[in-house]
Amino acid sequence: MFLRGRPITMHIPDQLRESYSLDHKVALPERKLKLQWVYGYRGRDCRSNLYLLPTGEIVYFNASVVVLYNVEEQQQRHYLGHNDDVKCYNHMHITQWLFSHQALQPHVRVWDSVSLNTLHVIGAGVFDRAVTCVAFSKSNGGAHLCAVDDANDHILSVWDWQKEKQLAEVKCSNDSVLGAVFHPMEANLIVTCGKSHINFWTMEGSTLTKRQGLFEVCNIYFSKHEKPKYVLCIAFAGNGDAITGDSSGNIYIWAKGHYIFKVQVVSGAHEGGIFSLCVLKDGTLVSGGGKDRRVLLWDHDYRKKSEIEVPEAFGPVRTLAEGKQDELFVGTTRNAVLRGSFSGSLTPIVQGHTDELWGLDVHPSTEQFVTCGQDKQVYLWDTSSHLPLWSKDPGRSVGFHPSGTVLAVGTMTGRWLVLDTDTRDLVSMHTDGNEIISAVKYSPDGAYLAVASHDNFVYIYSVTENGRKYSRVGKCTGHSSFVTHLDWSTDSQFIVTNSGDYEILFWEASSGKHITSADAVRNLEWATSTCVLGFNVFGIWPEGADGTDINALCRSHDNNLLASADDFGKVHLFSNPCSQPRAPSHINGGHSSHVTNVAFLHDDSHLISTGGKDTSILQWVLA
Repeated sequence: MFLRGRPITMHIPDQLRESYSLDHKVALPERKLKLQWVYGYRGRDCRSNLYLLPTGEIVYFNASVVVLYNVEEQQQRHYLGHNDDVKCYNHMHITQWLFSHQALQPHVRVWDSVSLNTLHVIGAGVFDRAVTCVAFSKSNGGAHLCAVDDANDHILSVWDWQKEKQLAEVKCSNDSVLGAVFHPMEANLIVTCGKSHINFWTMEGSTLTKRQGLFEVCNIYFSKHEKPKYVLCIAFAGNGDAITGDSSGNIYIWAKGHYIFKVQVVSGAHEGGIFSLCVLKDGTLVSGGGKDRRVLLWDHDYRKKSEIEVPEAFGPVRTLAEGKQDELFVGTTRNAVLRGSFSGSLTPIVQGHTDELWGLDVHPSTEQFVTCGQDKQVYLWDTSSHLPLWSKDPGRSVGFHPSGTVLAVGTMTGRWLVLDTDTRDLVSMHTDGNEIISAVKYSPDGAYLAVASHDNFVYIYSVTENGRKYSRVGKCTGHSSFVTHLDWSTDSQFIVTNSGDYEILFWEASSGKHITSADAVRNLEWATSTCVLGFNVFGIWPEGADGTDINALCRSHDNNLLASADDFGKVHLFSNPCSQPRAPSHINGGHSSHVTNVAFLHDDSHLISTGGKDTSILQWVLA
């Protein structure tokens, strides 16, 4: 086959030499993938993205999936209408309508949270860039929605969403706009906020008229306050007053009917910015801080009643949502969702990586898997909970010992670690070169560990004491580019590797010797199939593919399926073997950036896929 004009030679096994034909058609797999679970939450760079629905589910998004999560029943449902990053969403309290927006080919989708059916698509071809704020009107039964896009002028538009008709638009601000909401009592009043401003917009016909809130007003009741650098969030009191939180940690109350004037100020409510405000059903206010990670409860006169603190590991508060009774949900900037109350503490119910992740491996005998990312986090997961393990360097690759008692983590710096899976203790630490460790993989018998590096070498270690002692026995030298993937033979005697310049090389495990004889390797059986180049898998490549278009490959343990991770946010499911050109596949969306890795659980009941820039982990059930 050819990749970017470069010929790649692959050896046909002897048993197929007589019968093989390029014209043979490969059938689609009988089994398909269905998204079952989404790990993580997008809190690092999005706002107001956590709500409790009338169904009892909390709703949030990650990658291109909107997640509806029933915490009590530990079940998720997923809206999959988008094909790129979801950036924001909102919902109508009195119905089950929701709408959400994506970044690529920007538009707003209105959909039903019970059936998950898309009802309307708004603004396709109208919005220039990603829509950063969306909101339903509240006082007229949700007849209108407003949106602000991320173009230079940050256009504010109002829509009759049921007719898919734009009613009005206006240039909102040259500066960033962080929030846009309808007033809950006045259908024609919209409040926007952002860099150094809060604006009150009145819609009459197709005209939007702006009144700007005045921060510097000095009167007999209040001293003069400096204009904040950012107004970060808006909420509304039960009497219609607007409440804002700013980057200086102040809460402002803007009186209904006289909105341009503030009537009360809570100075220094938080240290640093206030990222979220939530008015509870009883009329009290909850505020969430960035720098101080505190969640504060205020009475009707804006006096502090109580507080709880988000543990440092989960990061600052991003958004707040009221739950049932006295329950509170807190989304954080480190992509976690916590649940708790002011009478207790906050505990995580959703966690995820916060930076690009490539490392993935499955436990050899249980329904667990491990991931590692450039956020210096290593997570051991199962279908209902996860145990965090920590590394000192950003992780790139990870692999379980066949016993499942230890795992190896390759980092971005040439260092690799061995961790105890039960105690999370560091067993040993080693360094090979100073570049990315792209793959770490134990031999099937557990006697060796192969460490593949971006320095073009593969380092081979003998492993004793059930994965607790390591000594280097070989170094594979021969690649002319960085090593990307490797597999062991079933007898633990040989290794096959791929590289960045599309080489396929074979090695003797005990010595690291390069094997150049095709006859010596063409009939070998491989314990895994993660190399993206090879005779049994070359059909996964589409016509005209760049050699970087497919990032990872995995074969099911029953040898019937191949799953690939591509650079376009898709997970493909092929029949195995896949040794015919341009084989057909089941294509599955959900990620919003390049998919970095895929792995079948030990019993082939599920497939796990990891995202790069979207930092998400998706769990698929095989149906």
